[in-house]
Amino acid sequence: MACKSCGTGTNEDGTPKGCGSKGSCGTSSCNKRSAYDWLADLGIDDPYANNIVEVSFKDGASQGFYYAPADLEVFTGDNVAVEADNGYNIGRITLSGELVRLQMKKKRVSEAKVTSSILRRANQRDMEKAAECRELEKSTLVKARAIARQNHVKMKVSDVEYQGDARKATIYYTADDRVDFRELVRQYSHQFRVKIEMRQIGPRQETARLGGIGSCGRELCCSTWLSDFNAVNTAAARYQNIAINQQKLSGQCGRLKCCLNYELDTYMEALEVFPKKADKIKTAAGLAILIKTDIFKGIMFYTYKENRGQLYPIPVAKVHELIAANRAGNLPADLHSHQLIVAPKEEVFEYEDVTGAIDLKPMEKRKKRRKKKPASAQRKRSSSSRSKSSEGAAKTGEGKAKPTSNPTEQGGEKKEGSSRNKKRRKSRNSNRNKPGGAAAGAKPASGAKSGGDAPSPKPTSPKPNNDGGQTGNAKRKQRTPRRKKTGGGPPKGE
Repeated sequence: MACKSCGTGTNEDGTPKGCGSKGSCGTSSCNKRSAYDWLADLGIDDPYANNIVEVSFKDGASQGFYYAPADLEVFTGDNVAVEADNGYNIGRITLSGELVRLQMKKKRVSEAKVTSSILRRANQRDMEKAAECRELEKSTLVKARAIARQNHVKMKVSDVEYQGDARKATIYYTADDRVDFRELVRQYSHQFRVKIEMRQIGPRQETARLGGIGSCGRELCCSTWLSDFNAVNTAAARYQNIAINQQKLSGQCGRLKCCLNYELDTYMEALEVFPKKADKIKTAAGLAILIKTDIFKGIMFYTYKENRGQLYPIPVAKVHELIAANRAGNLPADLHSHQLIVAPKEEVFEYEDVTGAIDLKPMEKRKKRRKKKPASAQRKRSSSSRSKSSEGAAKTGEGKAKPTSNPTEQGGEKKEGSSRNKKRRKSRNSNRNKPGGAAAGAKPASGAKSGGDAPSPKPTSPKPNNDGGQTGNAKRKQRTPRRKKTGGGPPKGE
C-alpha cells in the first residue's frame, strides 16, 4: 500500500505509521523486504544499543550494514548518504539497535566485515539526484537489452540500479550458462559513461526485484517480506494431498512456489497419527484399498477392490485396529461395521442467498417456423401474381393503343380499365378453381372482347387442324392474341 493510504494511521506531523518510511515512499508501495523495527516504535531506549544500522537502497531492492557515528543522531526511517567504492549512495535506515545483531546473525554477516559508514543525513539535493537516477534506470534498461541482443549474448538483462551520485550502474542479469561479457561491458561503459558492474542472479532473485501479483491475488512474498529462499520439492505437495500439476505449483519465477513450505510443518505433525502402511486391508468381504485421506479430520476412505462404487470413511483409530488384526492373522468381517457414522442433521428452513446458484435461461427470441400453406392457397397466390402481371401489361397496351391529348382523361381511362380488368380476373380465377373451370373461364374472355375497353384484334379465319376444325380449337386461337397482349396465361382446364 502507498504511504497515503496506510492503515496504521498517521502521526501528529502527518507522516504515516507502520514501516517507518516517514512519508518518502509515496510512489508505489512500502519498503520491500524490510524487517519491522518494533523497538523503535516503543519509544524507549535500547539498553543494548549498537552503532551498526541496516540501510536499504531503491525501496528495499538491496540492503547493507553501515556504522552510524553517534554525533549524527540518525534513527530508523531517516534518509542518509553512505560511503561507496567511488562516491556515495543514498539509502534509508530500516533497522537499528539490537535487531541489527539478529539480522546480521540471520544473514551470517560478522561485525568485522562492516567497513563502510554513514556520511551525513541526505539533504534535498541528494533526494532530487536519487530521483533522477531512478528515472534514468528505465531508459538504461532498454538500451542495455538492445546492446546485448545486437552482440548475440545469451543473457537476459533484468534490472539496472544506479548509485546515488550517478557514477556507477549495477546491471543484474540471468543466464543459463557462463557468459563472457567483457566486450559487452566496454560497450556499456562507452554508451552510458559510467562505471559498469555486472551481477548474475537467479530466477527467484529476479522475481523478487521486479515484483508482481501472485495467483492468490496478493503481492509476491519474495518481493515484500521473504528474505531467504528455502528449497522446495514436490514431496511438500504430496504430504498436503495436492495434485502434482506443474503449472499450478509453479510461481512467476518458473520454480515451485515458496508457499508450499508454509503449512508443511502442520501437515507433517498431523500425519504422525496416521499408520505408515495402510494402503491395503484384508477383510472377509474382500480386499480394501485406500482411496483418499482427510488429514485434519483424521478419516481414511476405503473401498473394496472388486466393487469400487462405495466409499467407507473409517477413523484413524479403527484403521490401527484393523491393521493389528491383519498382522495377528484375523480377518475383520467387513468395513461397514467399522465406518464412521455421521448423525443426520435436522433440516432448518432458513433464508439462503441464491445469487449465482440459479441459472435463468436467456430470453432469446425463438425462430417461428412457417406453416405450410395448402395447395389451394398456393394456387390462389400464383393466380394473383399472374393477374398482377397481366394487369401491368394491359395498362401498357391501353396507353399505346389510345393516346390522348388530355392527361386527366387518359389517367381516368386507365383507372377504369384497370378496375374492370381486376373484376374479370377475379371472376375468371374463381371459375378456374371450380370443376369445369376451363369452360367457365372462356366466357369472360369473350365478354372482354365485346366490352370495347381493349382494342379488338383483327378477325382471323380458323385454320384447319388435325382434329377436323372443331369450334373449341377455333375459339382458343381467337383468344391467343389477346392473352399475349395482356400477359395472361392459358386457363388450367385446357
